[in-house]
Amino acid sequence: MTAAAVRFESHRLTHPSTSPPPESMVERRYTEEEEALEIKSLRRIIAAYANYQDAAERDVERYERSFKMLPTAHKKLLFHLGLKYQSLRWCISMNASFIMKMLEAFEPPFDMSQYVDDDVHAHPSILHDHSHMDCTHSSERGDCSIIAISRSNLSLDEQHDSPKEYTKRHEPSRETDNNKGGEDHMAGCSQPVGNMGMSQGAGIACNGDKNTGAAAYFQDKDVSASSAIENVALRHCTASSLKLNVPPIDVDKVRCIVRNIVRDWGDEGQKERDECYKPILEELNRLFPNRSDQRPPSCLVPGAGLGRLALDISSLGFVSQGNEFSYYMLICSNFILNHTQEANEWSIYPWIHSNCNSLSDNDQLRPVSFPDIHPSSAGITEGFSMCAGDFVEVYSEESQESAWDAVVTCFFLDTAHNIVEYIEIISKVLKDGGVWINLGPLLYHFADSYGPDDDMSIELSLEDVKKVAYHYGFTMEVEKMIETTYTANMKAMMQNRYRAAFWTMRKDASRSKAC
Repeated sequence: MTAAAVRFESHRLTHPSTSPPPESMVERRYTEEEEALEIKSLRRIIAAYANYQDAAERDVERYERSFKMLPTAHKKLLFHLGLKYQSLRWCISMNASFIMKMLEAFEPPFDMSQYVDDDVHAHPSILHDHSHMDCTHSSERGDCSIIAISRSNLSLDEQHDSPKEYTKRHEPSRETDNNKGGEDHMAGCSQPVGNMGMSQGAGIACNGDKNTGAAAYFQDKDVSASSAIENVALRHCTASSLKLNVPPIDVDKVRCIVRNIVRDWGDEGQKERDECYKPILEELNRLFPNRSDQRPPSCLVPGAGLGRLALDISSLGFVSQGNEFSYYMLICSNFILNHTQEANEWSIYPWIHSNCNSLSDNDQLRPVSFPDIHPSSAGITEGFSMCAGDFVEVYSEESQESAWDAVVTCFFLDTAHNIVEYIEIISKVLKDGGVWINLGPLLYHFADSYGPDDDMSIELSLEDVKKVAYHYGFTMEVEKMIETTYTANMKAMMQNRYRAAFWTMRKDASRSKAC
């Protein structure tokens, strides 16, 4: 299928209608200082993505150093770890290949050639770390722009195949154990960063001829890591800015995105989607039974992440708009929504970055294909869009007042510095009689923030949250608790579970005015 590229209509916000007229757009201009901060923030995020492979390679090198410290007898017992580390490199290269294609498809909303003389890593205050336990929900300062989602897609290069089953590489046998000695099988395992997705070092040196087919496959590919990074640098920033040492927190955010891909777009994420998204979709379907193609109801989805919930709502027959603050999320959702040719086009290895709580190496090294559906073939309703920017800043605009029939918040409320402000704006943007559907915990993201800026963090109990909602004109219609996980590895020995609050509230404007 063919498609127009994703549009970043910079600094404008559209009213939720199928064909928004030009007069409904609200133009927001950045000051020079604000634009400089935006560009530095975005350059830092692009650098984090571009340095994913180097950071992951350093982890593998650390594993190898630990292995070399073992007594010889222990090395013989654990000889297969050398093969596992090569498999990790293979998986890392596959993840990096997808990341580079994603970056190459991204069209920044700013001229990234500006402000190149400043050190992008000298401004950590412009980045906010949002975390739900083991998964970082970064909230980089965004631009108030619309990403229009097209119904068809740009063509992309073919995707790499999955690696060979790891079990075939290290079936235990006494003969192999006797032949592997000391550090011999580790020699040559630590390879320099090679071809992006072509893996000069992956699957060679440590297990003889078993991976020669895979190695040959990679060597047939003609896009190297260096050329891919240079291509990204030419489009988004200078090559030198991509080679800076990336803070560990930025690397963690990239790995979080990889896990979020599973949650929103992988078959493995279906369980979480059934727990979190399905109750919301069923409630929308119940509340709006007679949806019209001519005048479909509108639904706003703040904290939309990688866009799956917003897309599923659109497929139900709503004019759906996702709102997301994090460029980490937006770069990835842009690629999946607008540049995917078919279902399960891509494969990633999301669980390779932790050796803890794995039942087996196979579980840790397993691939996840995505997206499980072709977004452009999902029956989306005309007007589906993603809005990049801070929820408070974007939807405080006068044009958004009483604009939406429904607001859906999923794992979003606790991202607020001031949750009262979130609820006030949700009430403001809803029409009289509009509904607010929420699901999520109250793991306030700034509760443990310790820094020079002393970020505000208002942390209310669930009871107080409901009192605030009542003050702003909401009445409770449905309420229950739902147990769920967030970006959990379903085959791991440890999972964090939430008792998430689920509710449907309806806005009564007369009560709000009285309060």
